[in-house]
Amino acid sequence: MRNTVIDTITKAAEKEKSIFVVTGDAGFGVLDEFQKKFPERYLNLGVAEQNMISFSAGLAMAGYNVFVYNITPFVLYRCYEQVRNDLCYQKLPVTLIGIGSGVTYAPQGHTHYSVEDVGVARTLPGLVVLSPADPLEAELCAKYAIKSKKPAFIRLAKYGEPKIHSEKVKSVESPIVVKKGSGVTVLFHGSVGIEVMQAVEGLKARPQLISVPMLTEGDFSGLKKLLKNTRTVITVEEHYVQGGLGSIMAEWIIENGVDVKLRKLGVKNEYIHKIKNNLGMREHYGISASEIRRAITSEFKIVKKP
Repeated sequence: MRNTVIDTITKAAEKEKSIFVVTGDAGFGVLDEFQKKFPERYLNLGVAEQNMISFSAGLAMAGYNVFVYNITPFVLYRCYEQVRNDLCYQKLPVTLIGIGSGVTYAPQGHTHYSVEDVGVARTLPGLVVLSPADPLEAELCAKYAIKSKKPAFIRLAKYGEPKIHSEKVKSVESPIVVKKGSGVTVLFHGSVGIEVMQAVEGLKARPQLISVPMLTEGDFSGLKKLLKNTRTVITVEEHYVQGGLGSIMAEWIIENGVDVKLRKLGVKNEYIHKIKNNLGMREHYGISASEIRRAITSEFKIVKKP
């Protein structure tokens, strides 16, 4: 997904002369082609994250459509004040491309994890939060950011994520049905979507699978209709269970008076001291394919009880 987003931006930059890429000593190899083609619209500002954001705000005020590339802790956490005051307060067209969603960087430790980023980003009014599940969604997220005049945050893992959609994706601005089903609906976002897809392989029960790539500022108006034949909604995310999609859905269910049970799967709200790889962390926190499958199966048994 990472390469897809950068390739989409690079291609668009051939016509869109306002596109400018800024990085903070990251993206070596990934950003090389953009730098080679458009050296006058590329800057590596080094390990100075607050300055990186404020400088990008200045570029946006000068008429550029800016894309800031770094791992998520360095585009959102260390420079939160600058994102808040310089970008979002002024509603500037700057897109933060955060790499290493969830526990992608396991086992490098908690400093490199992004398990609260959606919750942090949601505190900023007007910041569009995008979390694509596969390269098809990633391309559309990049295209949305290119055309949008709003500040945005694109949440990505790394690279090599497979496609999960069998049909062409038209838009990421509303939830996308990946597989039709009833009784139980699984909503998810980000690269953990592959675990959801593997969880339902060979499953007799047919849950509905829905990807939610635009977590804030999106159009949820059609979701109530999609949940018409649903008794239980399960949210799955490589993010804290509090503050992310699970919390978004809990608020939405209450505000819209939707009669469904909500079950949230995600990372437990705690500082992570476990030393495991990405798959091991997913298994530990119950968001691996086997654990998701177990949750789906148990909810179908509950649904079928008289």
